[in-house]
Amino acid sequence: QVQLVESGGGLVQPGGSLRLSCAASGFTFTTYAMNWYRQAPGKERGLVAASSGGTTNYADSVKGRFTISRLDAANMVYLEMNSLKPEDTAVYYCNAQGYFLPRYSYWGQGTQVTVSS
Repeated sequence: QVQLVESGGGLVQPGGSLRLSCAASGFTFTTYAMNWYRQAPGKERGLVAASSGGTTNYADSVKGRFTISRLDAANMVYLEMNSLKPEDTAVYYCNAQGYFLPRYSYWGQGTQVTVSS
């Protein structure tokens, strides 16, 4: 049974930091790219950060502020978020995307991040 369980969301003031965690199980972690997406109210879900094949990529809006990392030995992926802005408020989702066909894609249930004073 595939599971992606996010944690670490919450309420933080502008300029603050949060660290999101995603615990994965039920699939071969090392054969999947691990990504973080977010969805704000009234907006489409969009890619925030990706970790694939030893490389990382970020949305322009979070470059220099967010860092994605993964610990393959523990089937964990993290998103370190610094200098948070109100526009970072969203539900953050952990995603696993298979490298190989049929390239299954799995999603977590999401964790709310609210940046507000």
